[in-house]
Amino acid sequence: MIIDCHGHYTTAPKALEDWRTRQIAALGKPGASVRASDLHISDDELRENIAGQQLAKMRERGLDLTIFSPRASFMAHHIGDFETSAAWASICNELCFRVSQLFPDNFVGAAMLPQSPGVDTASCIAEIERCVNEYGFVGINLNPDPSGGHWTSPPLSDPYWFPIYEKMVELDIPAMVHVSTSCNACFHATGAHYINADTTAFMQCLTSDLFKTFPTLKFVIPHGGGAVPYHWGRYRGLAQEMNKPLLQEHLLHNIFFDTCVYHQPGIDLLTKVIPVENVLFASEMIGAVRGIDPETGHYYDDTRRYIEAAKLSDGDRHRIFETNARRVYPRLDTRLKAKGL
Repeated sequence: MIIDCHGHYTTAPKALEDWRTRQIAALGKPGASVRASDLHISDDELRENIAGQQLAKMRERGLDLTIFSPRASFMAHHIGDFETSAAWASICNELCFRVSQLFPDNFVGAAMLPQSPGVDTASCIAEIERCVNEYGFVGINLNPDPSGGHWTSPPLSDPYWFPIYEKMVELDIPAMVHVSTSCNACFHATGAHYINADTTAFMQCLTSDLFKTFPTLKFVIPHGGGAVPYHWGRYRGLAQEMNKPLLQEHLLHNIFFDTCVYHQPGIDLLTKVIPVENVLFASEMIGAVRGIDPETGHYYDDTRRYIEAAKLSDGDRHRIFETNARRVYPRLDTRLKAKGL
């Protein structure tokens, strides 16, 4: 199988965005509110929407299954308060669940959390449990900066995050560490804020002993790990200066990187520097970079081509395409085995 561990519902019907616009417009207005029941998207709309977009691209590119979560830039945890985020997360997660029910062989869910700046992270537990236990989701997306580019939350090693980690360990699910949109004009959302966050999350783990406290905790750092593979020597050297163990022992039992790197030299570097066991196939289509590369004539986010062209053994490709995802997402593996896959 070819499993894409990083998919977002970026093409959801416009009714979803319209509902969100009304929700935001009602903030701060006494008596004004919108209800989940105000959103109407039929199963037929979802079938047509998915079949003509995400699923069409998957079939065109030979991908079998996508771990599917709400649109990252839509999470916008800095807007409103916890109740705002809770209502929005619930609606978005339910939509991804419905897609997974309509196309069970092609999509499985990962949850958006109802995070809000400064709010106790234990407030996210109910949504995690609902999505995993009722919807069959196999992971979550964890935003390390719910302030939207201002970084007001403690680092990922802080006990502030422990309620989520404890639930992750209990349910045996990983988290993709993925920020949302940036409301800080200094940081372009997908070109800077995302990559900054990937790099920052890795460094926060490096400087801590988080995985001694949670030895089975698993993070997937997207977008190829941001700057991390390119500066691997820097991080090895910093760990050495801090008297940390070698990175293979210190971090690589717990941290994994995806292949949302949109050119061949980037994938070649990633798969040369980072152990193959720590690389999961992903494309994040239809996502941040949707165009065609004039140098190749192919879509930038057609990442399968890069893995096929990389100097890897067939066994290593199989690990990247399938077995690593099944190991990092145990609930996905159980689900596939139940289908005889």
